[in-house]
Amino acid sequence: MAGTVPPTAPTVPHPRRPLGSGSGAGSGAAVAPDGRAARLRHWYENDLGWATVPAPPGEPLRLVTGVRFDVLDVPAEAGAKALRHLGPGSPVALQGGRMRLLVATGGAEELPGLLEWLEWGALALDLRALGDRGRMDAPARPEPASTGVRLPPGPAEGRGEPVQGAALWLRPPESGCEVEASLPTLSAMGGVGGAPDLVRLLDTVATECHRIRLRRAGRGSENSQLLASS
Repeated sequence: MAGTVPPTAPTVPHPRRPLGSGSGAGSGAAVAPDGRAARLRHWYENDLGWATVPAPPGEPLRLVTGVRFDVLDVPAEAGAKALRHLGPGSPVALQGGRMRLLVATGGAEELPGLLEWLEWGALALDLRALGDRGRMDAPARPEPASTGVRLPPGPAEGRGEPVQGAALWLRPPESGCEVEASLPTLSAMGGVGGAPDLVRLLDTVATECHRIRLRRAGRGSENSQLLASS
């Protein structure tokens, strides 16, 4: 009959969405950007029990400090010298030439007083602490084979991070384990308890930060002398 479609007429498929434009299930490519972020957030919140802050598209997921842990943010070169004061389960992150040492909650608040007590308070040291309501970029979840990643050399050796600009775990946290027992704390001072000692950690970091400061000042003085004599 005129106007009817023959039964053998081909069916035109629906247009496909561009790769990565949706969140449909079943296609790894379709969920790549948002899917990775969702899986990372699930790992932190469900496996580790850490609070996160949702990230706008194109920005990294953020971890909330001051809830399960505080963070000591120091030059990677200085932090590397202090790793001996940490326990095997103490998480440590790297980003952009900085090392982030996770410490017990409340450590950030204690930082100024501890530096004064250790006689470092009068100097401007390149270190800071993230505590209550602080934020840090969430490192990507390490692959199972990469949990034993070695420390990348610091800036003094002239080599950078494996992933430029991105946060990564040097010593990742373990799923299903309480992180608090492995974090440096003041309660460990004098050998009480099994947690690492925050005072020893901070003193070593401050000493190394001061050495870096003196070295940079010496280089600046040498450069000034060379310019003056040229």
